[in-house]
Amino acid sequence: MQQELAELLNKKVAFFNHPRFIEHDPISIPHLFKKPQDIEIMGFWIAMLAWGQRKTILQKGRELIDLMDGAPHDFVLNHQSQDLKRFESFKHRTFNSTDALYFLSFFQRHYQEHDSLEIAFTQGEFNPENESIEQALNGFYTYFFDSEWAPQRTKKHVSAPSKNSACKRLCMFLRWMVRNDQAGVDFGIWSKIQPHQLICPLDVHSQRTAEKLGLVNAGPTHWKKALDLTRVLKQFNPIDPVQYDFALYGMGIEEKTLWK
Repeated sequence: MQQELAELLNKKVAFFNHPRFIEHDPISIPHLFKKPQDIEIMGFWIAMLAWGQRKTILQKGRELIDLMDGAPHDFVLNHQSQDLKRFESFKHRTFNSTDALYFLSFFQRHYQEHDSLEIAFTQGEFNPENESIEQALNGFYTYFFDSEWAPQRTKKHVSAPSKNSACKRLCMFLRWMVRNDQAGVDFGIWSKIQPHQLICPLDVHSQRTAEKLGLVNAGPTHWKKALDLTRVLKQFNPIDPVQYDFALYGMGIEEKTLWK
């Protein structure tokens, strides 16, 4: 059974980890850019907005790009205060202009000091020998909100393992930045965090599939469940367990389509 399961998952990875996956996925937004900082900014932002209908998510990503004059990194570093007024009408579900302005202030604060967003995840207590990115995510949360005027409401949009969240959107963003398997989907532009440290993103589709395959027990989504799933996936590929995110998510979407 274990061998059959591995063969099934590997087959689905080979099918879904393909450039055709990009067009209708949120990762298509950072794929509009070549500059690493633009990829990081739009990758992080669209990952944080990745809930709800995909069509709407992609529309909001393109709207953000337009608001930043098509050059996110340049806008972050060089915008004037009057340029921020255009964000007053930005909204995606519960994410509003207050949140958008704080994201911009964070990006500006960070990129005035650093060339890459990876540093935000790999400073402080981060240890490259750690089994997972748990410390990296907790450290990032502290760093992201290390500002006197960090809005309380914005904290619901950026998760952390310390809050027992599965951190689906952050884990997805880190997958994009870290994995580089030459398939053309993930970017692999970061090097300090290693693929084996990544945690599999858990959303409603991937979790349902993982439960049906017996990879995790049914129940609420939380950080421990994401860790448990990733440990099981490491039995199939200890070096790159998160590649199976493609399989679990893709199989969940296939099932959803069949039942329409």
